[in-house]
Amino acid sequence: MKAAVIGVGHLGKHHARILASIPGVSLAGVVDINRERAAEIAREYGTTAFADPREIAGLSLAVIATPTESHAAIAAPLIDAGVHTLIEKPVTQTLQEADALIAAAKKKGVVLAVGHSERFNPAVVAARPYVNDPRFIEVHRLGTQLGRSLDIDVVLDLMIHDLDLILSMVPSEVESVEAVGVPVLTPKVDIANARVRFKNGCIANLTASRISKDQIRKIRFFQRERYVSIDTAAREVEMFQLVPQPGGMPKIGGGKQPVSGEEPLQSELEDFVAAVRERRAPAVPGEQGRAALALAVRIVELMRQ
Repeated sequence: MKAAVIGVGHLGKHHARILASIPGVSLAGVVDINRERAAEIAREYGTTAFADPREIAGLSLAVIATPTESHAAIAAPLIDAGVHTLIEKPVTQTLQEADALIAAAKKKGVVLAVGHSERFNPAVVAARPYVNDPRFIEVHRLGTQLGRSLDIDVVLDLMIHDLDLILSMVPSEVESVEAVGVPVLTPKVDIANARVRFKNGCIANLTASRISKDQIRKIRFFQRERYVSIDTAAREVEMFQLVPQPGGMPKIGGGKQPVSGEEPLQSELEDFVAAVRERRAPAVPGEQGRAALALAVRIVELMRQ
């Protein structure tokens, strides 16, 4: 299958690297508005630089890793041409754009996937079996990332990773949201906090910052008789739970859990390619990318009130 990567900046380069290595996939071209950058990446991975993905004949699938504001305009003609498409998160800038792409993909019968790579983080995968009915979730995603993605608020840049995760782990609809955000060093919101209440009573408290001197990527789940902690940066999982004892008080058991797995982006792209081959939905279809965007947009609108 012929593949293309549109946008070969920091993240797009890794998409190109991995696609070029997947059996049965040929990296047919890369596209970037920076012609020199496109040519450089093309040379590195033995492909061709193009000015427009529509110039690549017989294209089967494409990855869009450009700034969010351009996602819809790039994806629409690809989907219309029958090209299976993976779009980096957030899926689009607006919900209307997301709805249009989802409808177009259904009409054309093509796979539309969204690049929420944290779904494939080995620590998240290892922790999922232990997370079944969380009542309180505490999330911190902090770091210094002022050199990129400054076209969007920190909610759409960083917090959306965790919004997608909690939506996939809490079996309930969102009931209410509270949020606050501050544009500290840029015109966009650089640090934000959101409190999300689900209809089943679960509450998630999320903080995201791109102006912290320390990098923290932690998600903590509190549920009846069990606590689960995920460090997505260190790829570590801790789980503690009450263990019943015959004729006595229960004891606390658990500790660090085994974590194994490959690079999240590798798993994400392998799932996308497999979804195309097997004619099935990807792990994160357009509808789920849209759900994460909807919650993020709701948070951003509250911050601006």
